[in-house]
Amino acid sequence: MRIVVLTGGIGGARFLLGVRAYAREVGAEVTAVVNVGDDLYLHSLKVCPDLDSVLYTLGGGADPERGWGRVGESWTIRQELAAYGAEPSWFNLGDKDVATHLVRTTMINAGYPLSQVTEALAARWQPGVRLLPATDDRLETHAVVDLDGERRAIHFQEWWVRYRAGVPTDRFVFVGADTAKPAPGVAEALAAADVVLVAPSNPVVSIAPVLAVPGLRDAVATGPARVIGVSPIIGGAPVRGMADRCLEVLDVECSAAGVGRLYGGRSEGGLLDGWLVAPEDDGVTVPGVTVRAVPLRMTDEAATTAMVRAAMELV
Repeated sequence: MRIVVLTGGIGGARFLLGVRAYAREVGAEVTAVVNVGDDLYLHSLKVCPDLDSVLYTLGGGADPERGWGRVGESWTIRQELAAYGAEPSWFNLGDKDVATHLVRTTMINAGYPLSQVTEALAARWQPGVRLLPATDDRLETHAVVDLDGERRAIHFQEWWVRYRAGVPTDRFVFVGADTAKPAPGVAEALAAADVVLVAPSNPVVSIAPVLAVPGLRDAVATGPARVIGVSPIIGGAPVRGMADRCLEVLDVECSAAGVGRLYGGRSEGGLLDGWLVAPEDDGVTVPGVTVRAVPLRMTDEAATTAMVRAAMELV
């Protein structure tokens, strides 16, 4: 069995722990297609927040308390940058994390594409699944805002981390998406997949940038694999993060039903064949989609694996 997971963010990384465990039980192969819309350059270093969250989480190096970055991190470089007054000061890079960005940036400057760089980094972390960025090309999520009396676009990370999503925005733009191409192996993985799982990631800024790469939405919607999604909303609230504020920008209700209908049923021109919701949302309907209510709290790997198992029962 071949499983492809569309994923991004910390929730998506934790979901992959359950997918990996399930795959080991049944002998399946897993390919994770990871959002790159959060990627940016900081202090001349190429930072890939979602790819790194997956690497660290599956490789056993993620900080379980913060949910992002490295466990046992130190902050000497951050302190020295602050002493120099170096900007941006709103995004924290830990010392161990900087090592990852240094290796990545050196390889990219040497001409290696992001997909090959990710493969090289994975050789250290041994994530147990194949990791592919959605694209090797530049694709960045920006928020269009009114800031200091000026209407402009700022990087999503600045909107999210610096302003805590507190600056009003009326749309997100996926810069570079029009000319981006799927990274090597992505289209092939989707064409060969038996199942595509849509992780309980932020649908607006983690999953949508993946689908914005030309050809990928069609590959999911028209491919041979069954497409099963997992709701990131439980009882009308995000499991973590600020997905509610992102959904509000699209005028989409922050609910399991709202996100399910945002993705839509394949028979209705959307993506989904099946949709997992939490018991709190039992009774939700999405036209053309089989909906099942099961526990969705990823409290540990066993609970997450049970959730994945329930998703696979909809295949």
